[in-house]
Amino acid sequence: MELRPTEAYLRRDTGPYLDPWHKHLSEAYKATMADLGVTADLTPQEFLDAMAGHKASDPGMAAVLSAIKSTVKGGIGKLRERPQGTKYRPGERWPALERPTWRPDIRAAVISAARVNMHRKLVKTALATQAGPAPTGSVVFGEDALLPIALLSDCAVYPAAGPSPLDVLPYDAAGKPAPGTFRLGVSPGMVKHEGTQPLFWAVELLEQQHNPARHIKGDDAPDGGQ
Repeated sequence: MELRPTEAYLRRDTGPYLDPWHKHLSEAYKATMADLGVTADLTPQEFLDAMAGHKASDPGMAAVLSAIKSTVKGGIGKLRERPQGTKYRPGERWPALERPTWRPDIRAAVISAARVNMHRKLVKTALATQAGPAPTGSVVFGEDALLPIALLSDCAVYPAAGPSPLDVLPYDAAGKPAPGTFRLGVSPGMVKHEGTQPLFWAVELLEQQHNPARHIKGDDAPDGGQ
């Protein structure tokens, strides 16, 4: 049986399975963002200003951007597609299991890598914002270390003295982001501003057993932010 290119690629025993897919979507995302006025050469403040109204500048390109994001999320989800439809009965096999692209192990690896990277950046940010260095060979945060008050998927909510991410993210004396910390930017893997709310808003949600990271956008967005 002749395999289609995607199937042949995914059936290899070893190799970076998602690299071509990731590269293609990453380039499409950055090109679309550039069409919306958000480019990699912007300063942090220019980036924030451009992001504030990029979707309103061209509704057509904004729709393309939404489609790219949906392709990423939906593509990862398809790797572990579950039974669908009212005719399914527990214990039966479902069509997705017959596809060579049904790879829950790859989906788990993608999610794991993203969470590990986020955890590293959380630690680096805390270490970069505390007054003194941590003891060698250990991670001990000082009282002044900046730590998030809420986490959800790839969204982190930090307390800040001001409404801008620039009031949170650590920069060195040269004005560059501290190594290993969160960095504003358009490229996948960099961070975007999800929203700002008053501290008492977050405290009220925490007291009600709600996660502020789920609601920081102000539109009750589901898990899967930026």
